[in-house]
Amino acid sequence: MAEQMRAVEISAHGGPEVLQVAARPMPVPEHGQVVIKVAWAGVNRPDALQRAGLYNPPPTASDLPGLEASGTIVATGSGVSGWSVGDPVCALLPGGGYAEYVATPAAHCLPVPDGMGLKEAACLPETYFTVWSNVFTRGGLQAGERFLIHGGSSGIGTTAIQLANHFGARVFVTAGSEEKCAACRDLGAEVAINYKDADFVEVMKAQGGADLILDMVGGPYIQRNLNALADDGRLVQIAFLQGPKVELNMVQLMTRRLTMTGSTLRPQSDLAKARIAQDLREAVWPLLAAGRIGPVMDSEFPMEQASAAHARMESSGHIGKIVLEVAGG
Repeated sequence: MAEQMRAVEISAHGGPEVLQVAARPMPVPEHGQVVIKVAWAGVNRPDALQRAGLYNPPPTASDLPGLEASGTIVATGSGVSGWSVGDPVCALLPGGGYAEYVATPAAHCLPVPDGMGLKEAACLPETYFTVWSNVFTRGGLQAGERFLIHGGSSGIGTTAIQLANHFGARVFVTAGSEEKCAACRDLGAEVAINYKDADFVEVMKAQGGADLILDMVGGPYIQRNLNALADDGRLVQIAFLQGPKVELNMVQLMTRRLTMTGSTLRPQSDLAKARIAQDLREAVWPLLAAGRIGPVMDSEFPMEQASAAHARMESSGHIGKIVLEVAGG
């Protein structure tokens, strides 16, 4: 392999225009790692937060954005088993996905589901790892429960709708337009609430309250979420698009036995992520291979137009996932 590769780097903290193509050294696999020749890279909100200077990568991670990708393994480090050079994979990444090559722990790779292309496979890791670990492991969603998803038309939302619906939950979502609400209903949402026209708290109270809420909004939504929960309900927080600080009346937690929890994926240990990957391989990957669930694609951009991809994402006009074409396939 060559000593240099093309990559999209953050030239300075700021808007989408700070994303620039540059030459970077080729990654070398460490113990337990593989190097992937990237075909497609997923675009996610944490990438934009990192670009803006609001989300620093872990000290051991690449400073390049990109938390998921698909492609072909071209090198393996010591201690790697189960994967070989030439295997097509999709992978959760510590960073560095906006590049022609990337290194990641082998245990964070998953096979490309049967019948799925590399473009679609690049949309899987970040959202499926996040949804599985927060909705099913941490949130404990059960069949028959009322599950409210904020941002139902996002990559996270469209994934959560399909998985929750498949496992028998009653799915409710919020979204910001009738087009987005219709897309959520088409994926299996029982009720889609246009938050510009209706109060999700009142809608959920009329249903008996939500047993579980998945929220990425934060800010003023946090108290409203508590109000919308049923007794013994759970709130899982995965982002704070409207801010992490808020004044709350915590009496409800005691009198109604509510649970507040949350997580971020990137800082978790390699072992924790490997365990999520194994859960997904056993419980979810057969559903993808059978075509019973799948990624919702919004748009694709060449790697050189990463700034346009970020602008698309930050416009909040997208439905589903945005990807960068690196080598295609």
